[in-house]
Amino acid sequence: MNEPAVLLRRIRVWLIFFIVCLVLSGLTAFPLVTELNWLADVLKSSPLSDAMPGFTEWIERCREGLVATEAKYPFILYGTDWLAYAHLVIAVAFHGPYRDPVRNIWVIEFGMIACAGIIPLALVCGPIRGIPFGWSLIDMAFGVFGVIPLAVVRRKIKQLEALTAPVTVPGRALAPR
Repeated sequence: MNEPAVLLRRIRVWLIFFIVCLVLSGLTAFPLVTELNWLADVLKSSPLSDAMPGFTEWIERCREGLVATEAKYPFILYGTDWLAYAHLVIAVAFHGPYRDPVRNIWVIEFGMIACAGIIPLALVCGPIRGIPFGWSLIDMAFGVFGVIPLAVVRRKIKQLEALTAPVTVPGRALAPR
């Protein structure tokens, strides 16, 4: 296989990984109450409960809040449905770079900017909403870990672009290298 084909294959593998992560992240935002009920039950019956009491208390508090909200104000959870939907829509946007990475590198750069934006959002909104700093660090980790595959993809796209750019001679364009 030639070098551009190898780069394209690697770009696509990284993009599939990123898309799958976005889809899974989105799908897990739909059943929040069920997930927190399950997590709280697992924590209560595991040694983690004693090893990480603050974490266990936080999960229990979140569960209580979601259960009470679902019981009395279920429409509030509609916001997390939109969060889930947004993840799914953003995942679809990465089909463009999958098809034509050089032409759609802007989607990768948009994703990198979005990942970077998670950090100030967590640092500003976390304290306003009473989120423990440790949990905000977990939220920020999504941006840090999300930007890694995108940075790899962007670098590989730039390499692919350099390999496939047409060689120009004044007055005419020649075939790609």
